[in-house]
Amino acid sequence: MQTPWGDFPVCDAHVHFFSPAFFALLAAQSGQPVEAIGRTLGWRLPPACEDLAASWVQELDEYSVAKAALIASVPGDEDSVATAVRLHPDRFWGFFMANPAAPSDAPGGVARVQDALAGGFMQGVCLFPAMHRYSVADPRVRPVFEAAAAHPGTIVFVHCGVLTVGVRRKLGLPSLFDMRYSNPIDLHAVAMEFPTVNFVIPHFGAGYFREALMLCDLCPNVYLDTLPIREAGFEGCFPPGAGSGRPAPVVIRIGLVVLSARMARADLSDPDTGAVRHRGCRGSCRPDAGR
Repeated sequence: MQTPWGDFPVCDAHVHFFSPAFFALLAAQSGQPVEAIGRTLGWRLPPACEDLAASWVQELDEYSVAKAALIASVPGDEDSVATAVRLHPDRFWGFFMANPAAPSDAPGGVARVQDALAGGFMQGVCLFPAMHRYSVADPRVRPVFEAAAAHPGTIVFVHCGVLTVGVRRKLGLPSLFDMRYSNPIDLHAVAMEFPTVNFVIPHFGAGYFREALMLCDLCPNVYLDTLPIREAGFEGCFPPGAGSGRPAPVVIRIGLVVLSARMARADLSDPDTGAVRHRGCRGSCRPDAGR
């Protein structure tokens, strides 16, 4: 892709893979048929994971995106993303949502995390502390970090800051989140204790920008992904998702541009800046990622 920093592959580090299982769960929670969910949202629902994966490959090709991290967006849906990664290993990394506050063998529970990482198709574990109402310092979360450390190259994605789920709001479903568990500073001790694990905080901390930068400055294994395109000033570079007829209802983000206090101090006139940014896009997502 031709970018302001040169011509090099760009990878997208934040794509929600809204699978048939995702919509089935929404239908069950709302008491509506799946077809009605699609009409309410104005979205074209995928008939199968294979079809959704193929649509995403087409989308990546159209916009010259080399590879994307797909996120299973409900606990227990890691098999949907694993299907996409198995079919297109050169185009996708697999991320999945965990809920360490759930029973170990429940969807998103610790046992499921361990099994998913051992399966070979998952490279990232996604934690939503405010959504599931726990602190990252909770002892129940520690096995997730230990499992990530046991599989080198695994990313732990930790959502901090403001959290809203537009899909649920549009369907009239409650989102009983707890912002007390949203501060990036809570991750400091964890990141220090697990220096071989790379952590990603999305949306520049979603309102906790100062705290996110402080954390990145203190912990070289913590990265940030970008804000939504419209807020970051990149509108028009990638297609809007919701309601546009695209294969999945998300706004594509430029992939894991590493912007930490370390990156902010970089010499932007350096001719190697483009290469640095390229490594930022890819280095934290590939299975063999190293520091």
